[in-house]
Amino acid sequence: MSSSQFDHKLSGPSLAFQPLYQQVAEYIKQLIVERRWQPGEMLPSEFKLADEFKVSQGTVRKALTLLTDTKIVTRRQGVGTFVSEHTAQDALFRFFPLQADGKGADLPKAELISKELVEPNETVQQALAITVKEKTVKLKRRRILENEFCMLETIFLPFKFFPHIEKREDIPHTLYHFYQTDYNQTVFKTRDSIKAVLASKSDAKSLGIEKGTPLLLVTRVTESIDGKLIEYRESKCRTDHYHYQVELD
Repeated sequence: MSSSQFDHKLSGPSLAFQPLYQQVAEYIKQLIVERRWQPGEMLPSEFKLADEFKVSQGTVRKALTLLTDTKIVTRRQGVGTFVSEHTAQDALFRFFPLQADGKGADLPKAELISKELVEPNETVQQALAITVKEKTVKLKRRRILENEFCMLETIFLPFKFFPHIEKREDIPHTLYHFYQTDYNQTVFKTRDSIKAVLASKSDAKSLGIEKGTPLLLVTRVTESIDGKLIEYRESKCRTDHYHYQVELD
């Protein structure tokens, strides 16, 4: 990468009034979005980045600290700084908060029920900031813990970001890693809303419970590292012997 590329980024109106370390952080993030460094790959040393960007090593260190705090990169003591990767363990502790009562965190399996192209309804349009004319992929699946169906998920993805995913036969249990490796869509943050609902006849059949059983409805909007809205999902969670656990730090 050349200093002229970096200087061009610094001259952009969106960065011009930010502190220098924030400009460096934004540029490194952009390089990650462009796949200059792959998920899990180690970045060059602070000294080398400082030399390439023509800034001080302290500025680079502050930029990397900012990116570490937002989980875009990960630092390993005595080793280096790496592009964050959504592994199965990461998905477990950050993005799947449902746990069986009296049990520790466990990564669920998923059974894919259906996948199809659909016209987005008003809720999906609003959540993903798309129009009714934009293609949307709809995935339905059941999550399994302790050999029992614990959650029913309906997931909506903009076709423009996940072309032909509805034709894939290899959709795995851990979607966020799949989004990152196969579609270059790295999950940056999620926003969950939770409310209590009663199981419909269809819900009851899918989860093996009685109609009218209390469920938690969790609606989630997911944003990528470059600010795109890439997923809307509705999860109906059993509450008879499961709980929704969230840890904040």
